[in-house]
Amino acid sequence: AATQPSTNWHLKENAREHHTSKFSSEELIVRRGQAFTVTFNGTERPEQNLIFIAETGPKPSKATRSLATFDISSSVSKEGWSAVLQSSSSNSVSISISSPHNAVIGRYRLSVQSGSSPPASLGTFVLLFNPWSSGDDVFMPNKAECEEYVLEEFGIIFAGNKNHISSFGWNFGQFQGDILNICLSIMDRSLYYRQDPVTDVSHRHDPKYLGRVLSAMVNGNDDQGVVLGNWSGKYEGGKNPSSWTGSGEILQSWKKSGFKPVKYGQCWVFAAVLTTVLRCLGIPTRTITNFSSAHDADGNLRVDEFYDADGNHLERGADSVWNFHVWNESWFTRNDLGPSYSGWQVLDATPQEQSGGIYQCGPASRYAVKEGEVDLDYDVPFVFAEVNADCMYWNYDSATGKKTLIFSKSTEIGDSISTKAVGRDDRVDVTSDYKYEEGSAKERDVFKKARKKLGLGDKFDPTAPKVEEIEQKPDISGKFKVAGSLEVGKDLNLLLVLENLQSDAKTVKVNMTAWSTLYTRRRVNEIWKDSISVTLAPKEEKQFPIKIKYPEYQQQITTDKTIQVTALCHVEDGIQVLVQRNIALDNPAIDIQVLGEARVNKEVVVEVAFTNPINAEVKDCVLQVEGSDLLQGVLELRIPPLKASEKSSTKFKMIPSEAGPKHLLVNFSCDKFADIKTFKMVNVIN
Repeated sequence: AATQPSTNWHLKENAREHHTSKFSSEELIVRRGQAFTVTFNGTERPEQNLIFIAETGPKPSKATRSLATFDISSSVSKEGWSAVLQSSSSNSVSISISSPHNAVIGRYRLSVQSGSSPPASLGTFVLLFNPWSSGDDVFMPNKAECEEYVLEEFGIIFAGNKNHISSFGWNFGQFQGDILNICLSIMDRSLYYRQDPVTDVSHRHDPKYLGRVLSAMVNGNDDQGVVLGNWSGKYEGGKNPSSWTGSGEILQSWKKSGFKPVKYGQCWVFAAVLTTVLRCLGIPTRTITNFSSAHDADGNLRVDEFYDADGNHLERGADSVWNFHVWNESWFTRNDLGPSYSGWQVLDATPQEQSGGIYQCGPASRYAVKEGEVDLDYDVPFVFAEVNADCMYWNYDSATGKKTLIFSKSTEIGDSISTKAVGRDDRVDVTSDYKYEEGSAKERDVFKKARKKLGLGDKFDPTAPKVEEIEQKPDISGKFKVAGSLEVGKDLNLLLVLENLQSDAKTVKVNMTAWSTLYTRRRVNEIWKDSISVTLAPKEEKQFPIKIKYPEYQQQITTDKTIQVTALCHVEDGIQVLVQRNIALDNPAIDIQVLGEARVNKEVVVEVAFTNPINAEVKDCVLQVEGSDLLQGVLELRIPPLKASEKSSTKFKMIPSEAGPKHLLVNFSCDKFADIKTFKMVNVIN
């Protein structure tokens, strides 16, 4: 009887060749379109008529590419799987096995059959996408980009608003612990797999298909996916979206709970988790932040905002403009569209609008977005609107239902589109990859082309006014200026600057409000309101100081630390003028020091220092720390209350497990400050 062969998978050598050394697995993990070596014994007269069988999925078949049988040949096959003999002795044989460039990815079972005896199992291995191989759909010619977009476990996500860009670190952790297995089980839990597992597995050779499926699976809508979104400002029963520092804890929690969506996420959480999953599977991926991002719910490439006479923003209509929105770009070819549409593709796992009946978005070719090719797959109109929609600001009278256009703006949306630099912790601006220069003739042409393709014609086009919405020229102009620092715990000092544009005096009644908001600009609590009447001499400019004290906003502010200030100016015998500013406050600073050299498998002490900047006690202080190859999981430390201006210093130990530049991420919260984040690069030596 055939004995079970024992298999040597040459884990170290194969992993080195296949850029999979960072996985901590006892199982062979290799990339497609590239040879790997396996040695086994227990077959008599080994090299005689050996047949290998590689299979994946629930019902392997050749027709669905989930089954391959191949014998030993003298050279690597161009088309399918192949095996080339390396060496053999009386009782063992070494084989080099190659998979095709377009093989289905996932976990395979490998067995060998000798003569007429039944096949004997050699074990399992995992096959991934191969961005280092020129035949692969995800091939990325630049090696430094492969390092960043596939192998880097640390990222920087940009947030805040376009006047004040801030950033925080994120631990993608795609090679840690059980993450690969969790990513494989995400694929097996999708609606597509549940409806038709055989067809779903057969499409897993295609990054377009997997990108779309995974954009649906990372949100909990429709399919019990990974993360549940919550934009209410109230996060009971889960974690505040801004408290996470990495994807690992989220993916592990999802698995531990029996695959129930993890509470809670907002856009950057969905984007960061999707980055982890796609990098893990070998698809080059990065996060992108779009400032002043439009959510055009009705598909008219226009965002309508409504205000009442007091300057309060009304929650009318489903359109909105977010201070920022984070999505993904993944790198692969678009055989369905043609070569110029290959390269970076937009995917978005945040559940905003349904596509094909479920909450998924993309892949939308970034080139198609820039060229206004809104008729191409997938979801290009939605992404085009996020960076290009025109803004219409209306005054709405609830008593009569009358809408009056205050003004429109075509240069408001899609600002400072940002991503992390390759190999550095810096911001790179990619706005010009999404659109032609704002206000240029080419940019307006592309916008008109997109409107035409969507059948919108000139209707409601702010550049071609119709009778019902003619914009009158305002008599005055206004803006808010920031005076002094923007920090939580300090008073907020602003100046309202009003200028009379006419050569006769103007009387103006100004209604002002300040609201705390989420980063989506959804209003949560009113902080302050005031109204003033002013007279402006001909061509006069006047400044009105506004002070909002810390105690006034401290109770009202959300963990997004954003405030929207609005002044609606009613000019006597003239049209209304809306002045608005979204303000993002900074948290106080927190400092990390590594005391001594960080060496592999040696204990090193880290000190985190925080000074309470306000003249009141802060309590419920919690420090959470994580970092791939520095700490296992997330370390949580409770810190005693801090009196006014008191400094706290907290020490903990870590034992780095791998050499190289690693990142330590810290998140500090207390009752007065939420989620103060920082990170530090730690160079670990052997």
